[in-house]
Amino acid sequence: MAVTNFTCSASSFLVRCCSMKDNHHDQLNSNNSIRMNGSYRSPIKVESLSQTAEAAPTTLVENGLRQNIPTKKQLVDPHRQGLIVEGGVGYRQTVVIRSYEETALNHVWMSGLLSDGFGATHGMMRNDLIWVVSRMQVLIDYYPIWGEVLEIDTWVGASGKNGMRRDWLIRSQATGHIFARATSTWVMMNSKTRRLSKMPEEVRDELTPWFIEKQAIKEDAPEKIIKLNKEAKYMNSNLKPKRSDLDMNQHVNNVKYLRWMLETIPDQILESHQLSGITLEYRRECGSSDIVQSLCEPEEDEIVLNGMVEPDYCTNLLNGLSFVKSDIINGGGVLSYLEQRPIRYTHLLQAKGEKQNEEIVRGKTTWKRKFTTCPFST
Repeated sequence: MAVTNFTCSASSFLVRCCSMKDNHHDQLNSNNSIRMNGSYRSPIKVESLSQTAEAAPTTLVENGLRQNIPTKKQLVDPHRQGLIVEGGVGYRQTVVIRSYEETALNHVWMSGLLSDGFGATHGMMRNDLIWVVSRMQVLIDYYPIWGEVLEIDTWVGASGKNGMRRDWLIRSQATGHIFARATSTWVMMNSKTRRLSKMPEEVRDELTPWFIEKQAIKEDAPEKIIKLNKEAKYMNSNLKPKRSDLDMNQHVNNVKYLRWMLETIPDQILESHQLSGITLEYRRECGSSDIVQSLCEPEEDEIVLNGMVEPDYCTNLLNGLSFVKSDIINGGGVLSYLEQRPIRYTHLLQAKGEKQNEEIVRGKTTWKRKFTTCPFST
């Protein structure tokens, strides 16, 4: 199975997914267009993954559950490595050159296993091996607000005989509330032959002492993602990677993949919902010369858009799903019930080929209604 090489952008994906805000009304390049039911609509521009969550309040919660904005002058900010200089009116901040906010690389750095600076161990370097990610899942429970200090935990564990699992947990430092969880599966590829490789014993000996038997997301069996075809409801074609979209291996990074997927989500969903779940299955590498097509299909028709419900669906729902009748009746009717249901989409990114298109990534996204109030402001 072909996979995409990502040695340093996994936790970037997780961090950026937790920093989404509304800002999706910019225009895309006029050469791109999204097909919907045989017609075309103007696409949205997703310049950053800060576009689908509700806008952050201008002041933080003042009940002690989250950090407060300082009301008095501070000389030192330990969280941001900043201090006041120039006689008390200037500001200086110490920064470390990062790789996409990469907590995973920092973990390997501190373990003493790092060999090349991009996640490979000493044993991997001797065997010409690199890490490639084959699957990633992110679940977002809540979104942090501006100014909030986060803690990101990451750890590794075994995944079968030749794979490794890396998990992440993002929480509020002040309260311990969990914002997001993620898990990913990694395998090894020979950097010269570009073929998947078994894990050499010397590499296994390096990694095994660091394995932890716990999971951020528990899955008995990973959900299979179906392959979409040209009949998908939404389609965005002729997507071209930019130089800034490439990682150090000259492959498109996974944050860009998600952006391409989000561009096919209907505007009404982006305005009223926020991203709560992402699953990506990587099939092949995507380079700067690839022309990409993004396909998207709702798992069910978008039965609630702009407060309207398809009439036949109400009857089918009540007749076929008796277990939700009490929830519908007690919750204020069919529309109220349907508006609170998560909405799920299946995605496919593929490279356009002369004879046939090649899969790059299959994906699923889950969307839930935006909070109108801060979930922790009790």
